[in-house]
Amino acid sequence: MSSTVAVQKCTEYNPEEIARHIAWLYTESNGPDPAGKTILLKPNILSDDEPNKATTTHPAVVEAVITYLQSKGATVLVGDSPTFDTRKFTGENCGIRQVVDKCGATWVRFNEAAVIRKVGATEIKITALITKVDLIISLSKLKNHELMILSGAIKNIFGFVPAFNKAIQHVKYPDRNKFGEFFVSLEETIKPHFHIMDGIVAMEGPGPGNGYPKKVNVLLASVNPLALDIIASRIAGYNPLDIPTNKIALERGLLLKNIEDIILKGPDPDTLVVRDFKRIQKGGEAGILFKFFKKKIPLLRRLSKRPVFNNKLCISCSKCIDICPVRTLRFDNTKINKVLVNEAGCIHCYCCHEVCRERAIEIKRKIF
Repeated sequence: MSSTVAVQKCTEYNPEEIARHIAWLYTESNGPDPAGKTILLKPNILSDDEPNKATTTHPAVVEAVITYLQSKGATVLVGDSPTFDTRKFTGENCGIRQVVDKCGATWVRFNEAAVIRKVGATEIKITALITKVDLIISLSKLKNHELMILSGAIKNIFGFVPAFNKAIQHVKYPDRNKFGEFFVSLEETIKPHFHIMDGIVAMEGPGPGNGYPKKVNVLLASVNPLALDIIASRIAGYNPLDIPTNKIALERGLLLKNIEDIILKGPDPDTLVVRDFKRIQKGGEAGILFKFFKKKIPLLRRLSKRPVFNNKLCISCSKCIDICPVRTLRFDNTKINKVLVNEAGCIHCYCCHEVCRERAIEIKRKIF
């Protein structure tokens, strides 16, 4: 697999400027020939939030990619499966549905039909659309992620798993490294053909849904998701090997043997590093003995980062309760807008934090 990563500095969501950059990025990173192909575009739509929140791939980037592919003779489908993929999800609030309709592309739903694929040691449901297209192109968003540290090209592939099937994976892979193994295996199963990352405005702080917009001013592209994520993590100021998916994928050696093998097109990433980017702390994986005692002693459980609920901000939407894969959350029967946590059962997947749009959940240590 090619290890070329193309990078362009881009400071605004100006459609004409982005269109020029997409054409250059696609060519310089050896994108697959789109002529006559049916192509599935998969942006990052964690939830249908407004573009200025930096939760989703910006619609200007999606539009530029659709237009470029169509100009080369491709038929384009666009879709994703957010955490809450119900009939109410239209992709309109984030602006992506509008550009799909404007460009004459086709909006598709990921949860209408599924195929079973073996991922690692287990079989899971994946949208059947992957079997009905010639090419798959991932349009990721550069974001922090409380569990996986950084959400990039490899993490974006999780969206091919429809709706609540995602939550099940949190139970099967209950810690950062195990989940990283799953994501790399999922990439090896689906094998998207090309990757473009929107990092013009990224998300710093407590991502992937409740962080803060941060100007990073880059667009990146590659056929190799690992090489792209390594460069993106450098630009965000991370040590690339602190990102679990990067480290695991490098160890497997299927996508890339060595970081030094990456071929760069465009400005040196070191000149683009955002020094004040609010990063997720790596922390350490607890030893087996500590994990055993943490289950037995409540005080030790509180030494770990965990969901902390703010009932003053809670609106009782129940999304956190609905998404919890191990059913450890419930409303307090005596107090309004108060969510109770069975901490002994919490697996620290942070799904509740991802879906809360009111910033009523923080991930932190709270001993008292």
